[in-house]
Amino acid sequence: MAVRPALETLAVPVIAAPMAGGASTPELAAAVNRAGGLGFLAAGYRSAAAMVEQIALLRKSTERPYGVNLFVPAPPGDREAVAAYRERLRPEAERWGVELPAEIGPDRDDWDAKLAALLADPVPVVSYTFGLPTAEEAAAFRAAGTLQVGTVTTPEEARAAEAAGMDALCVQGPEAGGHRATHRAADLPGELPLLRLLPAVRAVTALPLIAAGGLGDGAAIAAALRAGAVAVQLGTALLRSDESGASAAHRAALTELPETTVTRAFTGRPARGLRNAFIDRHGPYAPPAYPEVHHLTAPLRAAAARRGDTTAMHLWAGTAHHLARSGPAEQIVADLWSSARG
Repeated sequence: MAVRPALETLAVPVIAAPMAGGASTPELAAAVNRAGGLGFLAAGYRSAAAMVEQIALLRKSTERPYGVNLFVPAPPGDREAVAAYRERLRPEAERWGVELPAEIGPDRDDWDAKLAALLADPVPVVSYTFGLPTAEEAAAFRAAGTLQVGTVTTPEEARAAEAAGMDALCVQGPEAGGHRATHRAADLPGELPLLRLLPAVRAVTALPLIAAGGLGDGAAIAAALRAGAVAVQLGTALLRSDESGASAAHRAALTELPETTVTRAFTGRPARGLRNAFIDRHGPYAPPAYPEVHHLTAPLRAAAARRGDTTAMHLWAGTAHHLARSGPAEQIVADLWSSARG
């Protein structure tokens, strides 16, 4: 049986955002735990076996509760729209000597195997992005003793999450870096700022709220807690930490590139990243097809990463990216919390 943490009684009300694609590591989660917060692993894009391996590594480093984030599978996107986007990207692929996938099959992100693994060997917290589990799936985790967090971007999604049996909600504002957690890929993400979104969600649910999005300093953290959150979730603020899995090019870009924007260019889902030439060229033409566009652009993104080419990489970042600091994550969290307490 998993040990369910009480989010309201965390020694330090800071949660490490689960950043899929390699930025979140067992070392980062353990460091946030040492600071008194709640570390998280990102299972998105990983196989169930790779997820289990990361959980085992984290368990060797901490005895405190931790979380695992899952991407909820999406229905298939428009094949014709994806094919048209492939044609648009083809000249770029030829220029860099990479092959774009001709066929992209169904991808449920190993959902069923991940659920089976997490129910066979429960973890303290599971959170969901891009939607919600079925009532039966949520009931199984509840019976296993796992605390469940639904990520929401609107009051309507919050109502759905409570109805699905979530124990808490991560309220993601538009300032957040990375993917917007809208429950449907085609949905346009809301623009209500986090500090207004929190009370709007509080008006429809009494569940504990975790605030996420653009929280880069102590003043922002304190404001989110005053607005009704029991904890804050930090992602971009930890990207330059020693334990982060972010690449050197990504770390440097956080201080060098001035502007973020929301784009579908890289994955088909709206996501906030540092604005670059790839986004400017292709963002307006990317269809709302996830994960098809993610797989389609993967060779281009990998080639750009090998070159360290920040004009073509996906560089997820929130609006407070310029405040991200280097150093040990434990110290970063401690300093931010000290500043928030003021």
